[in-house]
Amino acid sequence: MKHSLPYPLYDLLFIDVETVSEKAAYDELDETTRNLWKEKARYWMKEYPDEEEGARATYQSRAAILAEFGRVLCISVGYLTRGETPAEDVLRLKSWCSADERQVLEPFSALLETPFGHPQSHMLCGHNIREFDVPYLCRRLLMNQMGLPPMLDVAGKRPWEVKHLIDTMELWKFGDIKHYTSLKLLSHCLDIPSPKDDISGADVGRVFYEEQGAERIVDYCEGDVLAVVQVMRRFCQLPLLAEEQVLKAG
Repeated sequence: MKHSLPYPLYDLLFIDVETVSEKAAYDELDETTRNLWKEKARYWMKEYPDEEEGARATYQSRAAILAEFGRVLCISVGYLTRGETPAEDVLRLKSWCSADERQVLEPFSALLETPFGHPQSHMLCGHNIREFDVPYLCRRLLMNQMGLPPMLDVAGKRPWEVKHLIDTMELWKFGDIKHYTSLKLLSHCLDIPSPKDDISGADVGRVFYEEQGAERIVDYCEGDVLAVVQVMRRFCQLPLLAEEQVLKAG
């Protein structure tokens, strides 16, 4: 029996978000933020004998994943258009990447004010978006004094009220609440070719702050969107997209 989705594959907006720490290094923070970081990172800092050394090291490795101490650097989205056959489907990709976070959040938020952002007719799809991407975006939007589009206004809602958020990590759990699988591992398990990325998520901050490699970060972010699309096509028992079926916005 073929796996069926609650909504058509062609009504999904696939997303991935890349984040970096608010500052390049802990020492660039103001005194208040440094003290707040020490309070937040107290558990992680235990392995360091020196408090300042621990604060610097943990900020470097963990600040990007916390919306209170990080920021959104890149958002990539993709959507499928149906071909005459599944082998003729086309994936269209679009990305926003900027050192100015508002230049990333504003166009993405505007996109969610179009039909793509109606929870009754469309859905967001990504890997671990329920625990990371969506909460992070909501927090950063509010911290930038920006409103939440209906698609992201999920605070306090029960699981059955957020069915418009399709999380490939959750789908792969099949009810196992403790099971975590990375997108890279899931793609490997489903025999999906890995994108030819020269960086990983852990490299994004370094590539941005030290190398100004925005183009590489966009490629990496779009590669994750493509991987999620391919995972969903496996779930639907559809053929994987070929390279020529993937179109990137200029």
